[in-house]
Amino acid sequence: MKAIVTGGAGFIGSNLTDQLISKGYDVIILDDLSTGNVNNINPNATFVNVDLATVKVDEEFIKLFEGVDYVFHTAAKARVQPSILDPIYYNEQNVNSTVNVLEAARKAGVKRVVYSASSSCYGNATKMPLTEDMAINPLSPYGLQKYIGEEYCKMYSEVYGLDTVSLRYFNVYGPRMNFEGAYKLVLAIFIQQMQQGKPLTITNDGNQRRDFTYVDDIVAANINAAECKNDLKGEAFNIGTGNNFSVNELADMFGGEKQYGIEVLEPYETLADTSKAREAFNYVPKGNLPEWVERCKVEYNL
Repeated sequence: MKAIVTGGAGFIGSNLTDQLISKGYDVIILDDLSTGNVNNINPNATFVNVDLATVKVDEEFIKLFEGVDYVFHTAAKARVQPSILDPIYYNEQNVNSTVNVLEAARKAGVKRVVYSASSSCYGNATKMPLTEDMAINPLSPYGLQKYIGEEYCKMYSEVYGLDTVSLRYFNVYGPRMNFEGAYKLVLAIFIQQMQQGKPLTITNDGNQRRDFTYVDDIVAANINAAECKNDLKGEAFNIGTGNNFSVNELADMFGGEKQYGIEVLEPYETLADTSKAREAFNYVPKGNLPEWVERCKVEYNL
C-alpha cells in the first residue's frame, strides 16, 4: 500500500507516518518545514519539500500522487489566535493547500483522501456532547478555514467522485506536540512552566472544559477511516474521547500554582460524541489524560 502524508514532519503527521510505515506502507511526505521539524521525518519515508498552498497542480506535482492509495492531509497552519492576527495568510495556507491536494488526488486517481478537520468549527456551542449534525459557528478564521476544507472534500466527493472523509479533531496532545512559539497548547505550556518553576498561567476563569485527545487515537482514526471498506461520501466525524477536563483540573493534575488574568475569546466547552466514528470505522479512543500527565512528570522531572 502507498500513502501520502501532507505535513508529515509535523506533530500529527509524523506520528501517523511512523505508524503507517510500521504497517508496511510506502509513505511519501509532503511538507515545506515551515512549522514541521526535520527531525520528525521518518528515514524510511520519501520526503518532498513543497509549499502546498502555492504549488502548481501540474504534471510534475500530480505524478507524486500516481499509484497512491490514500492521502492523509494533515498539513495546516494551526492555532486560533494567529489566524485572527493574519487571516489572509492563514486562508491561503489552509484553504488553497486543501484544494491543491484534492485536485492532484482527483487527477491521479487516489482511492481516498482523509482530511484533518477541527472541532473548532462548532464554535461556542452550549449543548454537549457535540454531534456532527449540530450547527457550524466558528469563532476564528482558522475554525472557518478548516470547515471550508471539509466542504471542499464533500464537494469533490459529490461532483468528481473522489472518496473523501473529514476527521474533526478535539485538542490533540502527545509526543512531538509543539513546544515552540507563543501559541502552544495548554499542556505544553504547563509542562514548560513546571520545568521553570513558574505559576501555571490560566486564561479566563479556568473552568472552560476540553476534550483532550491522545495523538495515537488520532492516528488510529486516520488509518481506520482510510482502510474502511464503506464509501464515506465526504462525511465528517468527531475524533475525541467523549470525556473532558477543565483547565483548572488539568493544572491540579500537574500540581502547580495557578495564575489567572488572561482574557481570550474561546469556546467554553468541547466534548465529542464519537458514536458516528465508532459505527463507521470502529474508532475506540484509548488515551488517558491523567495517566499521561503522570508519565510526563517522570519524563520531564516535574
